[in-house]
Amino acid sequence: MNKSIQGAYQLAKERYAELGIDTDVALEQLKQIPISIHCWQGDDVGGFEVAEAGSSGGGIMATGNYPGRARTPEELRADLDEALSLIPGTHRLNLHACYMETDGEFIDRDQIKPEHFKNWVEWAKAKGMGMDFNPTFFAHSKADSGFTLSSNNDDIRNFWIAHGKACRKISEYMGKELGTPSVMNIWIPDGFKDIPVDRNGARARLKASLDEMCAEKVSPQYHLDAVESKLFGLGSESCVVGSHEFYMGYALKNNLLLCLDTGHFHPTEVVSDKISSVLQFVDEILLHVSRPVRWDSDHVVTYNEELLAIAQEIIRNKFQDRVHIGLDFFDASINRIAAWVIGSRNMLKALCAALLEPSEQLKTLENEGNYTSRLAILEEQKFLPVAAVWDYYCAQQNVPVGLAWLNEVEKYEKNILNKRD
Repeated sequence: MNKSIQGAYQLAKERYAELGIDTDVALEQLKQIPISIHCWQGDDVGGFEVAEAGSSGGGIMATGNYPGRARTPEELRADLDEALSLIPGTHRLNLHACYMETDGEFIDRDQIKPEHFKNWVEWAKAKGMGMDFNPTFFAHSKADSGFTLSSNNDDIRNFWIAHGKACRKISEYMGKELGTPSVMNIWIPDGFKDIPVDRNGARARLKASLDEMCAEKVSPQYHLDAVESKLFGLGSESCVVGSHEFYMGYALKNNLLLCLDTGHFHPTEVVSDKISSVLQFVDEILLHVSRPVRWDSDHVVTYNEELLAIAQEIIRNKFQDRVHIGLDFFDASINRIAAWVIGSRNMLKALCAALLEPSEQLKTLENEGNYTSRLAILEEQKFLPVAAVWDYYCAQQNVPVGLAWLNEVEKYEKNILNKRD
C-alpha cells in the first residue's frame, strides 16, 4: 500500500479516536454491507428477450446515446466485471426478468423458468455474490394499456399473475444456489393518465392479484418479497394504483418487505425520514437509491445530503440487517460503467462517513437536552478526514484510490466499448 495513504490514514485514525471512533472497526463493518448493483444501468433497461421486447413505459426511460451499450448477456457480464473490480467490497447483482437467456428461443414471461437464469447464477456464484430479482411488468405487449396486475382484462391480469409466480420460483432458485436470500421486488407501472373515477376498483384488483401471486409460501431463507410504490409515472400522472399507502398497508398485513425508492415520492419528501418510521412496523425494508431531479428521473447517485442522511439513519439505528440497499438509476448519456462505479462508491462513501460518526455520544447528548454540544460535534465532524479513511479502505480492498478508477474505465472504453456497434 502507498505510504502516503497509510500515513494519512494513521493521522485520521488518531483524529477519530479523539471522538471515541475506532476506524479499523468502522471499516470492518463497512466491509459487511453489500450493495445490490442493478444490471439495467449497463444496457439502458433493454434486456435480452427474443421477439417480444417492446418500448419501455410507465416511467422507465433511459435518455442519451453514449456509445458502448451492452448488447448481449456476455457483454453485460463483462461490463459488470469491470465495474465490480473498481468498487470496494463484495456486493450483489440485481437482475430483471427481461435479462433471461433462452438460446434464441422465444419464451414469454409467464413461462420463464430458473434454467433461463442459470448463466447469471453461475457467474454470481463464481464471484461469491448474492443476487436479487425483479419481475418485469413493462416493455411488453400485454402492458401496452398501462395496466398489468390491476387490469380489468382477466386474460392480461392472469398473464401477469403467472409471470409473478414464475419469478418467485426463479428468485427462490437464486437464493438456494447462492446461499443468501434473494429479494424479489414487485413494481408495476399501472396507473391513470387522467383523473380516474374508480380508483378503488383498480386497487381491489391489484390486491387480489398480489394475494394470488404470493399465495405459495416460500422459505425466507431463500426468497423475500418486496413491494414498491410510486408517486407518478409517464402515463400515470394522475393516479398510480400501487401508491405508498397501498403498499405500506399490504406489506404490513402480509409481512412483506416495503421498498422505498428515493425518486418515488413528492420532491419535498425524503426517504431518510421514512426509514425509522416504517421499521417500527415492518421487519425489513428494501431501498432503491437513485437521484431524482425534479421528478423520478433516476440520475446517478451523487454524494449529497440526502444520501448521507439515509446512511446515517441505517447506521445510527443499527439497521444494517434490516435494510437491503439497492441502486436504481440508468443514465445513457455518460459511460455506463462509470455510472455504476460513481453511484456505488458514493453509496459506500456515505456509509463510511456514517460509520465514523460518534452516534452513541450524540444520542446521549440529545437525550440530556444538550443540543449545543450535539450541534457542535455534528458540525465539527464534517471537517474530519473521512477521505483519508475511504482511500485506505479502497487500497485495502485492492481497488483504485481516488480518480485512478477513471483511468481504468477509459482504457476499457477504448479497448472494448468503442469497438461495439
